[in-house]
Amino acid sequence: MTPVWRRSSRSGSDPAKQNCVEVAQLPGTIGVRDSKTPEAPHLLFDVADWRMFADRVKRGEHDLT
Repeated sequence: MTPVWRRSSRSGSDPAKQNCVEVAQLPGTIGVRDSKTPEAPHLLFDVADWRMFADRVKRGEHDLT
């Protein structure tokens, strides 16, 4: 399976905003990688853990501002 890497729609098309993370659904896991170095190793998260993290982000629990 070839992963389909996606980045946030908030990244837009501005090259100055292209430094972000990308995610892909892999068999049984979620992959996360740095868009600046896509060939570097990426992180793997259990699907349930990723969903819990995403839910917390949506609720604002990880806001840095």
